[in-house]
Amino acid sequence: MTTSFLRFQNLILTSLLLTGFVCQGKLTCKEGHSGPTYESMQEVFDKKSFRPAVNLSNPTITNISFTLYAVLGVVSNAERVLVNRSHDNARNEKTQILTTFLWLRLYWHHEFMVWEPNECDGVTRISIPVNQLWSPDIIVYEFVDDDVSQACPYVYLNHTGHIRWDRMLRLVSSCNLEIFSFPFDVQNCTFTFGSYMHTIRDVRVSPALTFEAMSINSKNYLEASGEWELVVILGETSILKFGVDEWDIITFWVVIKRRPNLYVVNLLIPSSFLMLIDILSFYLPPHSVDRASFKMTLILGYTVFLLIMNDLLPSTANGTPIIGIYFSVCLALMVISLLETVIITNVLHHNSMKYREVPRWVRVLVLQHIANLICYRWPEGIRPSAWPSNHKADEPESDAGVCVVQTITPSPAPQEASRDAERAGSSVAMDGQELRQICQDVGTLRAHLTALQKEGELQDVWCHVGYVLDFLLFRIYLLLISFYALVIIYMWCIWVAQT
Repeated sequence: MTTSFLRFQNLILTSLLLTGFVCQGKLTCKEGHSGPTYESMQEVFDKKSFRPAVNLSNPTITNISFTLYAVLGVVSNAERVLVNRSHDNARNEKTQILTTFLWLRLYWHHEFMVWEPNECDGVTRISIPVNQLWSPDIIVYEFVDDDVSQACPYVYLNHTGHIRWDRMLRLVSSCNLEIFSFPFDVQNCTFTFGSYMHTIRDVRVSPALTFEAMSINSKNYLEASGEWELVVILGETSILKFGVDEWDIITFWVVIKRRPNLYVVNLLIPSSFLMLIDILSFYLPPHSVDRASFKMTLILGYTVFLLIMNDLLPSTANGTPIIGIYFSVCLALMVISLLETVIITNVLHHNSMKYREVPRWVRVLVLQHIANLICYRWPEGIRPSAWPSNHKADEPESDAGVCVVQTITPSPAPQEASRDAERAGSSVAMDGQELRQICQDVGTLRAHLTALQKEGELQDVWCHVGYVLDFLLFRIYLLLISFYALVIIYMWCIWVAQT
């Protein structure tokens, strides 16, 4: 009962106020006074809590336009350190935000602020404090932080009752960022303007200018501003439904693209130089120890480069930019090339490789198929088919190395020559022993030379296995680097083609 009575009382009071406004009709002017009198406007200022409409069933139409003046920052998945009201440092959650600076302009009609210019010394427009008037509660639905820009305290009022309010708006809004093609990325962020409390029955919104005109104006001011370039501004009006209530909204799509010059100079060009040096390192002898140390130094330098450029790369849970994948692949290729150099060095210098046969599958796969695939140039007179497929340590030796020593037995001599015969037989026996020792030494020397020859052949086979694998990795290295270079050039061409 009490609630119904209060509602009836408020309705009567509103009707009386509106009746007073209608009876009053227009603002009054005094002779010799330019513009409406302060007393007539003060009566309207005292009623600023009421929506300025003679018939409350008619909604107040608010026209909206804005000019994108600057893109202050685009942060993806960044940790922002904020200072709360108790001045304690607090770490905000990771989010995707866009910070822009807008020149926002609002138009609406105040039906009780009307006067005749002929009666007011020809004054058609005046400026009055905005806090003295009712103003539509237009907000941006995507905002995530308070507006800290300087507020404009005045509005322009036309004699027909039309009001224009220009605002400088520092807008921190959420935006779904696509960073896969960074630094050649194009972002499409949404600005949704609408009333916070007033439904479609009280406030309607519409664009004050065409979306094309807003886009052209913004391009003129944003043309030389920062690292971002405006592509186009699109928009549409729609109805937002929530339960039984409906709100009138305008959705703007602001398409911006990044100017990649800074990142090309600071990221791509230094990385390209390091990769070029790593490619040239393949021309060093694979069995050289200096090559391994050179590659380790290069990997250390590239790791330092990755740590430095980590602050320039955006990171988000939605994905990884392709340039980050490119850096990771380059580092992986450097590590693989160092590992391949270590393996080749171990093959050529480790003693455990002596007399170890090259497996048949390695011969077929590496020395035949892979070598033919990469067009490996064999030295003159050397072909994999000319190498024996197996070496046996127990092969029978040829008779050429067998020494046969025959002992000559002296024939019977006359009795008077027995002493000379005995001395001659003793001398012949000693000569036979020496010949047998010489033949044994020659056989040992021949076995040693055969072992050295066998070891040299195995070392040549393993050496060519390493060379073939080295050339294979070099071709793969060049293929991947060329592929990523073409991808980056293609993305740059797409970025240039954006209008």
